[in-house]
Amino acid sequence: MMTSTASAPARAATQPRRRTSWIPRTRRQKHNLKWGLIFTSPAIVGLLVFTLAPVITSLVNSLTNVSLIGGTSRFVGFENYRQLLSDSSWWMSLSNTAILAIASVPLGLLVALGLALMLNMRVRGLSIYRVIFFLPSIVPIVAAAVVWSYVLNPQYGVLNNLLDTVGIQGPGWLSDPAWSKPALILFGLWGVGNLMIILLAGLQGVPVELKEQAMIDGAGPWARFRNVTVPFISPHLLFGLVTGLIAGFQYFTPAFVLTGANGDPAGSTLVSGVYLYSTAFYNFELGYASAIGWVLFLIIAVVSVLTFRLVGRRVYYGGAA
Repeated sequence: MMTSTASAPARAATQPRRRTSWIPRTRRQKHNLKWGLIFTSPAIVGLLVFTLAPVITSLVNSLTNVSLIGGTSRFVGFENYRQLLSDSSWWMSLSNTAILAIASVPLGLLVALGLALMLNMRVRGLSIYRVIFFLPSIVPIVAAAVVWSYVLNPQYGVLNNLLDTVGIQGPGWLSDPAWSKPALILFGLWGVGNLMIILLAGLQGVPVELKEQAMIDGAGPWARFRNVTVPFISPHLLFGLVTGLIAGFQYFTPAFVLTGANGDPAGSTLVSGVYLYSTAFYNFELGYASAIGWVLFLIIAVVSVLTFRLVGRRVYYGGAA
């Protein structure tokens, strides 16, 4: 045993150093690398030109006072970022964005999960129901927002007419500051079909034998759902939570189409994405808008990391280590 232990460093020293696998060594590897780069060059050039270059340009612009309509620009350092700290419109847009994200993401998860549970049942015409619930998610968002502007109209909208039939006076959805955010959240629930399909795939991956064994052991429907179903679909729920939060802080199109660039009524729908857009393309302050974009990026990154730290450790990956 002592001889084996003593000779271990000597054997390790004589072993050849392991080569890095991605560096081509042979002629065939170099040939494959060359043609691989040739065939992927359109995607690489597109990534560099349309993604990396705008990102670097926006970072540089955030440190200047460049205007969208031209003119001379100068380096101002972190002045744009310091200006954000005292910008009341920015803080209002950020609070509106946070409220919409905190309210709509969990509610969207619950609605998508409820629909997925119903569509996981064995009933006649199940494929038709799945198509019906999924169709709204593939409608272009601008077209859907235009349709919902008529649905939410307080005078002749479909929603208020339905409420009138049961004796309830419908609110001014997009004209009342108290109801504008619920209107946007309601519009968001209409398009949970993508998340519903993802959760439905997760539900179909839950082992049937575990459900049957839990039933034999006397577990009721709620206990089986909590202790068997939820752990197996927890990766899908985490995915929906993270992507929902990212999309929530990038919220733009519905608010812009339904309520305009001013966030009417009374700024209640002025979200950060709309404020960034109006700053760049209405006030022509491209440098200040770039700073807003980078602050939003940092907020999204922090929220995503915190979500993975707080929720990710509770996710069950089917027994994987």
